[in-house]
Amino acid sequence: MNKRAMRRGLTTFWWLTVVFLYLPLAVVMLFSFNASNSAARMTGFSLRWYHQLLGNEQIMSAFANTLILAVISSVIALAIGCMIGYGMYRHRHRKLGWLIILIYLPIVLPDIVFGISEMAFFVQFHRLTGFLQPGLTTMIIAHVTFQIPFVALIVYSRFVGLDPTLFEAAKDLYASPVKRVVHFMLPTIKPALISAFFLSFTLSVDDFVISFFTSGPESATLPIYIWGAIKKGISPEINAIATLMIGAVALAAVFSLMFNRRRA
Repeated sequence: MNKRAMRRGLTTFWWLTVVFLYLPLAVVMLFSFNASNSAARMTGFSLRWYHQLLGNEQIMSAFANTLILAVISSVIALAIGCMIGYGMYRHRHRKLGWLIILIYLPIVLPDIVFGISEMAFFVQFHRLTGFLQPGLTTMIIAHVTFQIPFVALIVYSRFVGLDPTLFEAAKDLYASPVKRVVHFMLPTIKPALISAFFLSFTLSVDDFVISFFTSGPESATLPIYIWGAIKKGISPEINAIATLMIGAVALAAVFSLMFNRRRA
Protein backbone atom coordinates (compact mmCIF):
# COMPACT_ATOMS: atom_id res chain seq x y z
CA MET A 1 0.00 0.00 0.00
CA ASN A 2 1.52 3.32 -1.07
CA LYS A 3 1.39 6.55 0.86
CA ARG A 4 -1.35 8.06 -1.32
CA ALA A 5 -3.71 5.13 -0.73
CA MET A 6 -2.99 5.21 3.00
CA ARG A 7 -3.67 8.94 3.12
CA ARG A 8 -6.98 8.48 1.29
CA GLY A 9 -7.94 5.67 3.64
CA LEU A 10 -7.21 7.77 6.71
CA THR A 11 -9.12 10.72 5.23
CA THR A 12 -12.12 8.50 4.53
CA PHE A 13 -11.97 7.08 8.04
CA TRP A 14 -11.81 10.61 9.45
CA TRP A 15 -14.91 11.78 7.58
CA LEU A 16 -16.82 8.62 8.52
CA THR A 17 -15.98 9.28 12.16
CA VAL A 18 -17.17 12.88 11.90
CA VAL A 19 -20.43 11.78 10.28
CA PHE A 20 -20.91 9.12 12.96
CA LEU A 21 -20.44 11.71 15.70
CA TYR A 22 -22.49 14.58 14.31
CA LEU A 23 -25.21 12.94 12.23
CA PRO A 24 -27.48 12.33 15.26
CA LEU A 25 -27.12 15.99 16.25
CA ALA A 26 -27.94 17.08 12.72
CA VAL A 27 -31.09 14.92 12.72
CA VAL A 28 -32.24 16.44 16.02
CA MET A 29 -31.65 19.96 14.71
CA LEU A 30 -33.45 19.19 11.44
CA PHE A 31 -36.56 17.80 13.12
CA SER A 32 -36.73 20.78 15.48
CA PHE A 33 -37.96 22.76 12.45
CA ASN A 34 -40.58 20.15 11.60
CA ALA A 35 -44.00 21.57 10.80
CA SER A 36 -45.68 18.31 11.80
CA ASN A 37 -46.55 17.19 15.31
CA SER A 38 -44.70 13.95 14.64
CA ALA A 39 -41.04 13.61 15.54
CA ALA A 40 -40.54 10.78 13.03
CA ARG A 41 -41.91 12.33 9.83
CA MET A 42 -40.74 15.57 8.22
CA THR A 43 -43.56 17.43 6.45
CA GLY A 44 -42.12 20.94 6.19
CA PHE A 45 -40.16 23.67 7.90
CA SER A 46 -41.61 25.78 10.69
CA LEU A 47 -40.52 27.78 13.76
CA ARG A 48 -43.68 26.92 15.67
CA TRP A 49 -41.86 24.79 18.24
CA TYR A 50 -39.43 27.58 19.09
CA HIS A 51 -42.34 30.00 19.56
CA GLN A 52 -44.04 27.40 21.72
CA LEU A 53 -40.96 27.15 23.91
CA LEU A 54 -41.09 30.84 24.74
CA GLY A 55 -44.65 30.47 26.01
CA ASN A 56 -44.00 27.36 28.10
CA GLU A 57 -43.53 28.45 31.72
CA GLN A 58 -42.14 25.08 32.80
CA ILE A 59 -39.41 25.18 30.17
CA MET A 60 -38.55 28.79 30.95
CA SER A 61 -38.33 27.95 34.65
CA ALA A 62 -36.13 24.93 33.92
CA PHE A 63 -33.94 27.08 31.67
CA ALA A 64 -33.55 29.72 34.38
CA ASN A 65 -32.68 27.08 36.96
CA THR A 66 -30.11 25.60 34.59
CA LEU A 67 -28.39 28.96 34.06
CA ILE A 68 -28.46 29.89 37.75
CA LEU A 69 -27.09 26.49 38.73
CA ALA A 70 -24.37 26.50 36.09
CA VAL A 71 -23.15 30.07 36.69
CA ILE A 72 -23.14 30.00 40.51
CA SER A 73 -21.61 26.53 40.80
CA SER A 74 -18.95 27.34 38.18
CA VAL A 75 -17.92 30.56 39.94
CA ILE A 76 -17.67 28.83 43.33
CA ALA A 77 -15.81 25.85 41.87
CA LEU A 78 -13.45 28.22 40.04
CA ALA A 79 -12.53 30.04 43.26
CA ILE A 80 -12.02 26.90 45.36
CA GLY A 81 -10.40 24.86 42.59
CA CYS A 82 -7.96 27.66 41.80
CA MET A 83 -6.73 27.72 45.40
CA ILE A 84 -6.43 23.92 45.47
CA GLY A 85 -4.53 23.90 42.18
CA TYR A 86 -2.09 26.51 43.46
CA GLY A 87 -1.66 24.58 46.71
CA MET A 88 -0.89 21.42 44.75
CA TYR A 89 1.75 23.35 42.81
CA ARG A 90 3.35 24.90 45.89
CA HIS A 91 3.65 21.51 47.59
CA ARG A 92 4.31 19.42 44.48
CA HIS A 93 7.64 18.17 45.83
CA ARG A 94 6.03 16.57 48.87
CA LYS A 95 4.44 13.14 48.96
CA LEU A 96 0.81 14.04 48.23
CA GLY A 97 -0.43 10.78 46.76
CA TRP A 98 -3.48 10.78 49.01
CA LEU A 99 -4.39 14.29 47.86
CA ILE A 100 -4.14 13.30 44.20
CA ILE A 101 -6.45 10.36 44.90
CA LEU A 102 -8.98 12.65 46.56
CA ILE A 103 -8.84 15.02 43.58
CA TYR A 104 -9.31 12.29 40.98
CA LEU A 105 -11.96 10.33 42.90
CA PRO A 106 -14.96 12.55 41.96
CA ILE A 107 -13.85 12.39 38.31
CA VAL A 108 -13.65 8.60 38.03
CA LEU A 109 -16.55 7.87 40.39
CA PRO A 110 -19.74 6.87 38.51
CA ASP A 111 -22.38 9.61 38.49
CA ILE A 112 -25.04 7.28 39.84
CA VAL A 113 -22.94 6.49 42.92
CA PHE A 114 -22.02 10.13 43.41
CA GLY A 115 -25.63 11.26 43.06
CA ILE A 116 -27.00 8.69 45.49
CA SER A 117 -24.28 9.58 48.02
CA GLU A 118 -25.10 13.27 47.76
CA MET A 119 -28.82 12.58 48.12
CA ALA A 120 -28.32 10.39 51.20
CA PHE A 121 -26.10 13.03 52.80
CA PHE A 122 -28.52 15.91 52.20
CA VAL A 123 -31.50 13.89 53.42
CA GLN A 124 -29.74 12.95 56.66
CA PHE A 125 -28.38 16.47 57.14
CA HIS A 126 -31.85 17.97 56.66
CA ARG A 127 -33.38 15.44 59.07
CA LEU A 128 -30.87 16.29 61.80
CA THR A 129 -30.57 20.08 61.35
CA GLY A 130 -33.55 21.19 59.28
CA PHE A 131 -31.26 22.81 56.71
CA LEU A 132 -30.41 21.93 53.09
CA GLN A 133 -33.78 20.74 51.96
CA PRO A 134 -33.47 19.26 48.44
CA GLY A 135 -33.62 22.10 45.95
CA LEU A 136 -31.44 24.52 44.03
CA THR A 137 -29.05 25.01 46.97
CA THR A 138 -28.29 21.31 47.32
CA MET A 139 -27.85 21.07 43.55
CA ILE A 140 -25.31 23.91 43.60
CA ILE A 141 -23.33 22.20 46.38
CA ALA A 142 -23.43 18.87 44.55
CA HIS A 143 -22.27 20.43 41.27
CA VAL A 144 -19.45 22.29 42.97
CA THR A 145 -18.14 19.02 44.44
CA PHE A 146 -17.63 17.40 41.03
CA GLN A 147 -16.50 20.61 39.29
CA ILE A 148 -13.67 21.43 41.71
CA PRO A 149 -11.37 18.56 40.63
CA PHE A 150 -11.51 19.64 36.98
CA VAL A 151 -10.69 23.24 37.88
CA ALA A 152 -7.89 22.23 40.24
CA LEU A 153 -6.21 19.99 37.67
CA ILE A 154 -6.44 22.62 34.90
CA VAL A 155 -4.98 25.35 37.12
CA TYR A 156 -2.30 22.98 38.45
CA SER A 157 -1.23 22.04 34.92
CA ARG A 158 -0.93 25.73 34.06
CA PHE A 159 1.25 26.45 37.08
CA VAL A 160 3.48 23.45 36.32
CA GLY A 161 4.11 24.85 32.84
CA LEU A 162 5.44 28.14 34.24
CA ASP A 163 9.08 28.92 34.89
CA PRO A 164 9.60 28.68 38.70
CA THR A 165 12.06 31.58 38.57
CA LEU A 166 9.20 33.93 37.69
CA PHE A 167 7.88 33.62 41.24
CA GLU A 168 11.32 34.38 42.64
CA ALA A 169 11.66 37.34 40.29
CA ALA A 170 8.38 38.80 41.56
CA LYS A 171 9.66 38.51 45.13
CA ASP A 172 13.01 40.10 44.21
CA LEU A 173 11.12 43.07 42.76
CA TYR A 174 9.53 43.59 46.20
CA ALA A 175 6.04 42.67 45.09
CA SER A 176 3.75 42.00 48.02
CA PRO A 177 1.70 38.77 48.08
CA VAL A 178 -1.40 40.67 46.98
CA LYS A 179 0.44 42.34 44.09
CA ARG A 180 1.94 39.01 43.03
CA VAL A 181 -1.54 37.54 42.84
CA VAL A 182 -3.16 40.51 41.06
CA HIS A 183 -0.37 41.53 38.67
CA PHE A 184 1.41 38.23 38.03
CA MET A 185 -0.48 35.06 38.91
CA LEU A 186 -4.00 35.93 37.76
CA PRO A 187 -2.95 37.37 34.36
CA THR A 188 -0.64 34.41 33.80
CA ILE A 189 -3.22 31.73 34.50
CA LYS A 190 -6.08 33.66 32.91
CA PRO A 191 -6.44 31.22 29.97
CA ALA A 192 -6.61 28.30 32.41
CA LEU A 193 -9.25 30.09 34.48
CA ILE A 194 -11.39 30.80 31.43
CA SER A 195 -11.06 27.21 30.22
CA ALA A 196 -11.89 25.87 33.67
CA PHE A 197 -14.97 28.07 33.93
CA PHE A 198 -16.33 27.03 30.54
CA LEU A 199 -15.64 23.37 31.31
CA SER A 200 -17.43 23.65 34.67
CA PHE A 201 -20.32 25.47 33.03
CA THR A 202 -20.65 22.80 30.35
CA LEU A 203 -20.49 19.97 32.89
CA SER A 204 -23.21 21.62 34.96
CA VAL A 205 -25.55 22.23 32.03
CA ASP A 206 -25.01 18.70 30.74
CA ASP A 207 -25.43 16.91 34.08
CA PHE A 208 -28.58 14.90 34.68
CA VAL A 209 -27.88 12.09 37.15
CA ILE A 210 -26.48 14.15 40.03
CA SER A 211 -29.02 16.92 39.43
CA PHE A 212 -31.86 14.40 39.45
CA PHE A 213 -30.89 12.93 42.84
CA THR A 214 -30.30 16.29 44.55
CA SER A 215 -33.12 18.38 43.05
CA GLY A 216 -36.39 19.45 44.62
CA PRO A 217 -39.92 19.85 43.25
CA GLU A 218 -39.30 23.45 42.11
CA SER A 219 -35.68 23.12 40.92
CA ALA A 220 -35.95 21.08 37.73
CA THR A 221 -33.30 21.82 35.11
CA LEU A 222 -33.52 21.35 31.36
CA PRO A 223 -32.03 17.82 31.39
CA ILE A 224 -34.52 16.80 34.09
CA TYR A 225 -37.40 18.38 32.17
CA ILE A 226 -36.34 16.64 28.95
CA TRP A 227 -36.13 13.30 30.75
CA GLY A 228 -39.63 13.75 32.11
CA ALA A 229 -40.99 14.87 28.74
CA ILE A 230 -39.56 12.02 26.66
CA LYS A 231 -41.39 9.48 28.79
CA LYS A 232 -44.47 10.63 26.90
CA GLY A 233 -42.66 10.35 23.58
CA ILE A 234 -40.12 12.45 21.70
CA SER A 235 -41.74 15.57 20.25
CA PRO A 236 -40.38 18.36 18.02
CA GLU A 237 -40.47 20.58 21.10
CA ILE A 238 -37.82 18.38 22.74
CA ASN A 239 -35.78 18.59 19.55
CA ALA A 240 -36.01 22.38 19.71
CA ILE A 241 -34.72 22.40 23.29
CA ALA A 242 -31.84 20.11 22.33
CA THR A 243 -31.02 22.33 19.34
CA LEU A 244 -30.80 25.42 21.53
CA MET A 245 -28.51 23.60 23.95
CA ILE A 246 -26.31 22.42 21.07
CA GLY A 247 -26.15 25.98 19.74
CA ALA A 248 -25.21 27.39 23.15
CA VAL A 249 -22.37 24.88 23.57
CA ALA A 250 -21.19 25.51 20.00
CA LEU A 251 -21.10 29.28 20.58
CA ALA A 252 -19.12 28.80 23.80
CA ALA A 253 -16.62 26.63 21.91
CA VAL A 254 -16.30 29.21 19.11
CA PHE A 255 -15.72 32.07 21.56
CA SER A 256 -13.12 30.02 23.41
CA LEU A 257 -11.33 29.19 20.14
CA MET A 258 -11.40 32.84 19.05
CA PHE A 259 -9.97 33.94 22.41
CA ASN A 260 -7.15 31.39 22.23
CA ARG A 261 -6.29 32.37 18.64
CA ARG A 262 -6.26 36.07 19.47
CA ARG A 263 -4.03 35.42 22.45
CA ALA A 264 -1.70 33.28 20.31
